[in-house]
Formats: sequence, C-alpha cells, structure tokens
Amino acid sequence: MDQSADRIRHRTAAEVLRRIDDVTVASLTRCAASPAHADRRLSELDREWDTDRALEIEAATMGLIGLAVGAFFRKQLLALPAIVAGAVLVQATTGRYPLMPIFRRLGLRTSKEIARERYALKALRGDFAGMGTAHAAEVALAGDPPTDARSPDEEQRPGLH
Repeated sequence: MDQSADRIRHRTAAEVLRRIDDVTVASLTRCAASPAHADRRLSELDREWDTDRALEIEAATMGLIGLAVGAFFRKQLLALPAIVAGAVLVQATTGRYPLMPIFRRLGLRTSKEIARERYALKALRGDFAGMGTAHAAEVALAGDPPTDARSPDEEQRPGLH
C-alpha cells in the first residue's frame, strides 16, 4: 500500500507519525517472537477504531447534541450541526478535519495503517509462505499438479533439462 495515498497520514505531524509507527513496530517485534501474540494482536486489530470511525462518531454525536440543545434550549445552537456538517464536507473533499490532529495525537490510526500492521503480522506468522510463483498459483487453482515440475517453456528450450 502506498503511504502517500493516505491523506490523513500525509497531514500528520512528524513526531506523531513517529510515535504511531514506534507503537506499531513494538507490536510487530513482540508478535514476531510468538505466534500466540500475533493471533491475539490480529484479534485486537479487528476491534481497533480507526480515524474514520472516530470522526463519524464525533460528528454524529455533536450534530445530535447540537440539534437537541438548539431545539430545547437555545435556537442559536442549531448552528452547531451545520458547522459539523461543513467540517465533514471539508474532510470528504480535502482530507482535512479540525479535530483530526487531536485524534492522531491520541494515537488513533488510519484504516490503512491498521491494514499494514495486519498484513505484516500475517506475513510474520507465515500466512503467505505457500504462495510461491504465479505458475505455482495457477497449478494450485487448476487442482491437478503437473507430472513434471518444469514449466512448459523449460521443456521447449534445449539444455535446460
């Protein structure tokens, strides 16, 4: 996965990125020593909240609170849901959200960062060990292994037998 495609990561302060990455590396180091740690960590990653989820929860909560307070106490506070909606629109179009720096400083990771750790854990655990070459994958998908391990190209070229 291309990290430059992660707009939130691109706009995060270097010190915060370093801290988030250090936590990820420490987790991978612990899990490299024990498959049981890796299994437990993968389970934790399935439940980890990413920045998008935090943004959605915060925006929905503030919008609902703004509507309730504006409807029952002060009409001026009805502007709060409009401000929240505007902030979400800005996030959707530019990748900037006013509270995102706070979320990041609290250690919330993007879904891509979580996916990268999940992929690394699976690689450490050996989940991809049997994947081999494209030819091996084609053979596995076909179901019947060839009687000769050489590829058809090798059989046609002299001197490779």
